[in-house]
Amino acid sequence: MLTRDEVLKVAELGRLNLSEAEVEQFTQQLGKILGYVDVLNEVDVSNVEPMAHVADVSNVFRDDVARQSLPRGEALANAPKSDGKFFLVPQIIEGA
Repeated sequence: MLTRDEVLKVAELGRLNLSEAEVEQFTQQLGKILGYVDVLNEVDVSNVEPMAHVADVSNVFRDDVARQSLPRGEALANAPKSDGKFFLVPQIIEGA
């Protein structure tokens, strides 16, 4: 069973300020979730092959072939602002 102190520790790690009512609520709710995980741990999966996805998935990639880059004019054509050479964006770091 999950303890109140464990819930407070998780809340601290997540930088969450929980009220006393929330601590009690989460202690009960998370305890039930962990109890269900214990039930799942009892299932015999010794003959089940590990998998990453429930559906058979494969990635389809194109061949990595070197080719010409997009011309600068085309790359900047739809830019909201440019100086003809670079994209111009708002400054977000003070003093830079």
